[in-house]
Amino acid sequence: MATPFDSLDDFIALPRVEALALSPDAATAVLTVAALKKDGTGYERSLWSVPATGGGAPRRLTRSAKGETGAAFTPNGDLLFVSARPDIDGDADDESGQLWLLPAAGGEARPVTRLSGGVDGIAATAEASDRVVLTASFLPAADTIEADAALRARRKEKKVSAILHETYPVRFWDHDLGPAELHLLALDTDALDDTLAAVAAESEAEDESRADAAADAAGATAAAEDDSDEKPYPATLPRPRDLTPKPGRSVDHVAAALTPDGATLFASIEHREQRGGRRTIVAIDTATGGRTTLFDEVDVDFEMPAVSHDGARIAFLRTLKSTPAAPTDHEVWIANTDGTDARRIAAAWDRWASSLQFDADDTALIATADDNGRGPVFRLPLDGGTPQRLTDDDFTYANVVVARGTGDLVALRSSWVVPPHPVHIARDGSITPIATPAPSPAAPGSITEVETTAEDGARVRGWLLLPEGASAEAPAPLLLWIHGGPLSSWNAWSWRWAPLLAVARGYAVLLPDPALSTGYGLDFIARGWNSWGGKPYTDLLSITDAVEQRADIDESRTAAMGGSFGGYMANWIAGHTDRFRAIVTHASLWALDQFAGTTDSSEYWQRIFTLDAMTEHSPHQFVRDIRSPLLVIHGDKDYRVPIGEGLRLWSELAEHHADGDGRMPHRFLYFPDENHWILKPQHAVIWYETVFAFLAEHVLGETPTRPELLG
Repeated sequence: MATPFDSLDDFIALPRVEALALSPDAATAVLTVAALKKDGTGYERSLWSVPATGGGAPRRLTRSAKGETGAAFTPNGDLLFVSARPDIDGDADDESGQLWLLPAAGGEARPVTRLSGGVDGIAATAEASDRVVLTASFLPAADTIEADAALRARRKEKKVSAILHETYPVRFWDHDLGPAELHLLALDTDALDDTLAAVAAESEAEDESRADAAADAAGATAAAEDDSDEKPYPATLPRPRDLTPKPGRSVDHVAAALTPDGATLFASIEHREQRGGRRTIVAIDTATGGRTTLFDEVDVDFEMPAVSHDGARIAFLRTLKSTPAAPTDHEVWIANTDGTDARRIAAAWDRWASSLQFDADDTALIATADDNGRGPVFRLPLDGGTPQRLTDDDFTYANVVVARGTGDLVALRSSWVVPPHPVHIARDGSITPIATPAPSPAAPGSITEVETTAEDGARVRGWLLLPEGASAEAPAPLLLWIHGGPLSSWNAWSWRWAPLLAVARGYAVLLPDPALSTGYGLDFIARGWNSWGGKPYTDLLSITDAVEQRADIDESRTAAMGGSFGGYMANWIAGHTDRFRAIVTHASLWALDQFAGTTDSSEYWQRIFTLDAMTEHSPHQFVRDIRSPLLVIHGDKDYRVPIGEGLRLWSELAEHHADGDGRMPHRFLYFPDENHWILKPQHAVIWYETVFAFLAEHVLGETPTRPELLG
């Protein structure tokens, strides 16, 4: 049976559910859906309404060329979102994203902000108030919204892009930091004055402002001319209040939650320390901006604040910073909202929560966490009771939302054979799929769980995807896919690492969780700590050995591949065994001493390794021993694993393995405008075409081919 995974063009055209929001009455879920543009060069995002308890049909809510993201509800059911769609009252060339509101009572969406630098996202909404907190960027020299707009305009006019840094870091993931700094802004959506009278009054005020500016410019100094650039913020829009003036880089990775009345914001912000920092939790009065630090300890991070429905307590994660000696646990804590009576709960629960929120009755927390190759939903009682697993299937859950009235849950779930899709989880644990405009495609082949026992007695497990027809008479070639992180698990769908594409081409794909993987307890992570080339490597070989003993696997035709940490392991494998016919290494760490100082967060990497371990476990030390052909893939905009890693790897492969004419069996696929991930649809097609051609040549013995668009 044909599936969308047989064709790369069909695969990239599959619509994708990316996020979920639940209405206050829990009757409606709003899905953010990405669909391929007509020209196939990108994705358009729109919002869709579906019944939250199952049944019904999807209904499209938004439609614009710029798309919509970040959906959230106000207490009266109005829908908030961020979009760069045109604002008829704004500047025609303004392409920044702004906050928009789609009224529950009906009518067109209307803008709520008109900030020169745009809105980055919605940080928090209140359960019983029209107050919302946004993240938005301002230039550090500007002390008002108007001054920021004027200064941005002058930089744009003069074509100035230079950035003067005074602190570390200078970039993150795939973008330069600065000169603007991220702020937290509070505003009240009920202050939106969208009447004809208000619009007329604003227009009159703007005319007066322009007349005054012209008069000033006639005989004023250059400084006065600069001041005349400032236009007043629209009176028809609620004026945002800056809750974090002069933030530096403290709000770059903020997590926040509002009390139900919107009066207090609890935010996890960073206290900068030399090259790094520690996460603290502060309480901010959203009316005055007054701030109180609730939790702050040296060498401890406080993250993921959540507020109870009655506004009396907060929950959060407390994590001691890891050192080369050992990883540390992610502790779940609760406290009163003034910071008193802080205590740890679920202390014996040996899992790391990836999300936290209070249950409908405030007697427990609803959490998600990696667990044994899945990502279930858990209930953590506040009274010290035993954590309860609420879902018992092979899926990983995300975007979990609690329905306040019923206690039911709505979430997105996925596995390696089913993309993210919305579901309703009743209190009795029964799960009902919710309608979606992106139905799950048919998957080729099958998936099964595999495991083995490592040399130290540890259980090592993973998923094995098999193509149709794999048998003792027709064994399938095997691809060992190694996950990134390394603190991660092969338990949820990825559009970038899609093993079903390989399965559709006749390969079996092994997705193992070696030492350092999450979901198996702290001791399992510690097995590979400060020793990446140790147990993680031997675990991978042990489970590969076990799978190769199956009659439906052809152990003579195997390859290994991975990205990020998986790329590190691919490089390490290449220097330590020749058992694989080909190795694909994407966005990979090659020389750890170089990487640790050039990555976007060097302090972390240098904190978790000893210098000896960094030297001992650096793949570049073993370049002379590489025998398997390597396909090196790297994006120039990758700031997490900078391009220098790929360039040095390629240079040293040529130094040690090129013949007299400079030729070698290795290949280097380079993307000048991609980051740690290859995100553009047609680049993803080229990525897979190149990978499958490389594997076909070396694993299947086919004639070498070159994707057409590579020239």
